[in-house]
This record gives sequence, C-alpha cells and structure tokens, in this order.
Amino acid sequence: MDFPKLRSVVLDTPDARGLAEFYRRLLGLEYRPGDEPPPLGEDDEKGRDWLVLVGDGGVRLAFQQQPELKAATWPDSAVPQQLHLDTAVSSVRELERQHERALGLGATLRFDRSDDPEEPLRVYADPAGHPFCIFVES
Repeated sequence: MDFPKLRSVVLDTPDARGLAEFYRRLLGLEYRPGDEPPPLGEDDEKGRDWLVLVGDGGVRLAFQQQPELKAATWPDSAVPQQLHLDTAVSSVRELERQHERALGLGATLRFDRSDDPEEPLRVYADPAGHPFCIFVES
C-alpha cells in the first residue's frame, strides 16, 4: 500500500521572508534554490508569497504569506496554537545557549521549564506568533 509522504511543514505568516530568515538562522537551514533573497534594493516577489527552506535529511519548512494571520496567544487560549515545532538539544548548557540565540533572533519566551530535572524545556513564539519548543533530549 502506498501512503502520502510528508513533504513540508508550512507556516502561514504576514512576512514570509522575515519568518524564513528567522528559522534559517535559528535552525541552520538553507533556501531551496531560487528562493534566496534578491540582491539589496531589488524586488522580493517570492518573499511576498511562498518560500521554502531545506535541511539535513530533506526536512522542508515552508512559509506562506498570510497578511491577516493572528498570532497564537498560547498559553492563553484566546487565539489557540494550531501547530508548534519541537526542536531538541543535547544538554542544559546548549539549551541556555540556544535560549540566548532565539531571543536575539526575535523569539519571545512564552513558557520556561528549564529547571525541570526530567525534561528541561522552553516554549517560544517566533516573530509571527507560532509556538516552538526547545528541549533537552534525553
């Protein structure tokens, strides 16, 4: 029996280029050929519509322009999260390093459980309001 293959995780965003740049820098991904930013001062037609980042093993994270997107307010349920990304690091020390990087790139801390001895983690919102976690993988 054949099954559909998961091709990409797609995030709606009011700023496709801005969010793609956030995740490119946070996760070390690269643009799909042709989706790179244009030279400074040139029109960014693709950045106003759809962009794809790729990573090791064929991981694809795509960004779709959606000007009316309302940012999730998790843990408050006024605007529920409809998706979140889980990312993992190897140690608490690396969790601390990535915390500073995420904030420096424009993430907002939403929940901090970094002192949990079982599974230290933090939950952030990306610049468009999508939640993502960084936790220590055991």
